[in-house]
Amino acid sequence: MKSHSIVKKIIPVLFIVSLLGVWEAVVRINQIEPYILPAPSNVVDALCKDFPILWDNMLVTLYEGMLGFVIAIGLSLVLAIIIDLVPVLKEAIYPVLVISQTIPTIAIAPLFLIWFGFGILPKVVVVVLVCFFPMVISLVDGMEAVDQDLINHFQLMGANKLQRFVHLKLPFGLINFFSGMRIAATYSIMGAIIGEWLGGNKGLGVYMTRAKSVYAIDKMFAAIVLIVAASLLVFGVIHFIEKITTPWMRQKGE
Repeated sequence: MKSHSIVKKIIPVLFIVSLLGVWEAVVRINQIEPYILPAPSNVVDALCKDFPILWDNMLVTLYEGMLGFVIAIGLSLVLAIIIDLVPVLKEAIYPVLVISQTIPTIAIAPLFLIWFGFGILPKVVVVVLVCFFPMVISLVDGMEAVDQDLINHFQLMGANKLQRFVHLKLPFGLINFFSGMRIAATYSIMGAIIGEWLGGNKGLGVYMTRAKSVYAIDKMFAAIVLIVAASLLVFGVIHFIEKITTPWMRQKGE
C-alpha cells in the first residue's frame, strides 16, 4: 500500500517534468523568441532574478485574497444559517445568487474601482464575490441533504431546532462546505489578480500588467508560477483545517 501511494505521487511529478522537457525542446529547436514563448529555463531565470520584487508583490496579492476569502466565509456561513432557519428565504435569495454568478467578474470589477478607488477595497470586494457563491451553496445543499430519519430521531430525543442545527445539520453541512471552500480558495487568488489587473500600485496582477507592456513574457510566466504556488498553499491550508475540524471523516477514511 505504501509503495502504491509513493507511485501515485511520483507519476504526476514525472508527467509535469516531461511536459517541461518537451516545452524546453520545442522552444530551443524552433528558436522561438522569448517575447513570444520563453523556455522554462528562461522563466526560472526571470523568477530568480526578480524574486525579491515578485515576493513583495505576492504578499500583497495573498493578503488581498485571504482578506476577501475570510470575509466571504463569514458571509456565507451567516447567510446559509439564515436560509436554513427560515426556508422561505431560499426561494427569494437563491435565484439572486445564481443570477449574480452569470455576470462576468471582469465586467463589473471596473465599477468597483470607480466606487471604491484604487486601494485594497475593490480587490477585496472582487474576491468576496467570486468566493461567496460556491461556499454558501455547498453549505446550504449539505444541510438540506441530512437524512430525514436522523432529524426525526433528534426530535424524538427532545432536541429543539437550534440543537438539531448545531449537532446535526451543521456537522453534515461542513463536509460540503469544505468542498466549496477548496474551490473558493483557488478563486480567491484569481479574484485578487483580476482586481489588480484593472488598477493598483502593487500585487502580482500589477506586476504582470507591467511585464506585458514591455513584452517580458518570461516575467509573466514567473508571476504565474507564484500564483499557482499561492493557490496551492491556500488549498493545502484549507485541507489541513478540514482534517482537524471534521475528525469523523478522517476516521471514516481510515
